[in-house]
Amino acid sequence: MAKTQNYFMKKLYFLIAICFSFLSHSQERYFLNSDTRLYISASTSADFLGYFKYGAEVRLLSENQNGWYKVQADNFNEGYVPEKFVATRLNAKDIKIKDPESPILEGGDAYYGGNHLFVLVAGLKARALPDKNSKIKEILFTGDPVAVNYLPKNQEDWVNINGNFDEEYAKYTLRKFIGVRPDFETLLKDFDKLDINAVSERKTVSERLVELAWNSEYFKLEPAYKRYYEVVKQINDPKLLAETELNMGIAKGLAKHKLSEQIVSFVKKAEFSLKGTKTKSLYLSQNDLVKVFGKPTKKANVGDECGIYLSDLFYYYPDLEVSVDEKKNQAEIVKVFINENNKFIINPNAVLDNSMSEKAFIEKYGTYIDASIKSPHKYSIIMEDSQFRLEFKDGKLFSVEIFFYC
Repeated sequence: MAKTQNYFMKKLYFLIAICFSFLSHSQERYFLNSDTRLYISASTSADFLGYFKYGAEVRLLSENQNGWYKVQADNFNEGYVPEKFVATRLNAKDIKIKDPESPILEGGDAYYGGNHLFVLVAGLKARALPDKNSKIKEILFTGDPVAVNYLPKNQEDWVNINGNFDEEYAKYTLRKFIGVRPDFETLLKDFDKLDINAVSERKTVSERLVELAWNSEYFKLEPAYKRYYEVVKQINDPKLLAETELNMGIAKGLAKHKLSEQIVSFVKKAEFSLKGTKTKSLYLSQNDLVKVFGKPTKKANVGDECGIYLSDLFYYYPDLEVSVDEKKNQAEIVKVFINENNKFIINPNAVLDNSMSEKAFIEKYGTYIDASIKSPHKYSIIMEDSQFRLEFKDGKLFSVEIFFYC
């Protein structure tokens, strides 16, 4: 009970702090038009709490005092910044003074376009507030880039890894868990140096290896899973063993990934068999749809800002979801649930029904798919202007969705 009260008191404190900071400057947003630091007192000779990058948003806590503002950073640290760096807007004429000692990376690398750092650990929990008991908003992976506009010096301080004051979007983690992007080859060597009996350390490093491999090129997955599998066999958890063996199969297929034109050719004539009726394409007439499936259990209009569907009107059946243009007597398949009635026919030699196991699918078609550690048991196969998204549940093919590019 005391722990719960403590958490809510902390959240109340943050909300009060936010409200208080709005009192004097509620109509304006303020940004830093140069790199600078958050100083403990109004002097550049004073010690400082952390580093700001160009573009960081701050909250003003005081009026201009002898060329200094007291401000609040996006992680709720409070201190002072020179008045000359505070602006209500940013523009191309800003003269940016770079801080050569700032650990924050600028945009323009292959991973992120703005100020950022990278996740250093596996399965990092990003929280709603700078409090270890607050709600988990996202799980991040080794090598993931995160937005950072203010970075505290203290390794045990919290960092806002969305760079946004808005509570809806803000996410926090501890400073010690982010930094320069880990190097895959260095991690491999670190693992190989560990004593074979240091199971806990080997597990930690191999988990990071696997996640970093997923955030890199596909060919790095096999050596990463090779190390991880060594540890999993030591742990001897049957469920983890089965999961890792499946992922090793995925890694093997991805390492021999087909060219885009080969994949598109492979699925060019894909169709569905719905209650024994072949669609011949992803389209059918509304009349044929109703003839086979009857009236839909539900009709609804969906927001389609990109105009990617045939129509905003959707028919929902237990077996499938369809975009329908009633005036033109046209229907476009959006999602099919694979069961005893429905099959996905990639081509005449590749028919997927509800007996298709995930393991068999990976073994047969693993070179055609794309996959992600963030969406386990879900795979995509590209088409010219869209992609098939296949989902497996309990080891069997569950559904096939057509995802159109905006």
